[in-house]
Amino acid sequence: MNELETYNRWLKTVREVKLPHWDELPNFDLYMDQVVALLSGYTGPLGMDPVTPTMINNYVKQKAVVAPTKKKYQVMQVADILLITLLKQAYPINVIRSGIDRITATDYPKQAYDRFIDIVNQKIARIGLEHTTTMAKNLAEQLMQVTSNMIVDQVQTSELIRLLQRSEEHTPTTLNKK
Repeated sequence: MNELETYNRWLKTVREVKLPHWDELPNFDLYMDQVVALLSGYTGPLGMDPVTPTMINNYVKQKAVVAPTKKKYQVMQVADILLITLLKQAYPINVIRSGIDRITATDYPKQAYDRFIDIVNQKIARIGLEHTTTMAKNLAEQLMQVTSNMIVDQVQTSELIRLLQRSEEHTPTTLNKK
């Protein structure tokens, strides 16, 4: 089997991944090792680095995640850690936390999280099927196509973040619905 066939087989496998909605996350408190195992199980099939206790401790130290109560993490903290894990490849932790705070300032965390997960799951289900102008003939061509998409998406995302920051500076503070 050549590399392109291997890649296409990987795409088919990844399209089956479904990230959990809020209500699918455990509704009981978890210890660190349970959080690590749970989140690594969600992100591992995507080829992402496993979540580690050190990472989670750093998120807490940076105030990106609320500190656990009696060493136990609640569903909101687990959701935040999953979001950070998904986004940290592209954005600094403080930008991710700021984005979460901006979105949850106008919407409840559960609804905002579920909407975001729905969008990500839809994108995962179509990975490799969209954003390409031509069928790639080899891995190098596929890499060029997805990399160019990433650049355009990054530019668009950066502008949206900039505009949200600017509009927040000009509007009164909204109570966070946490």
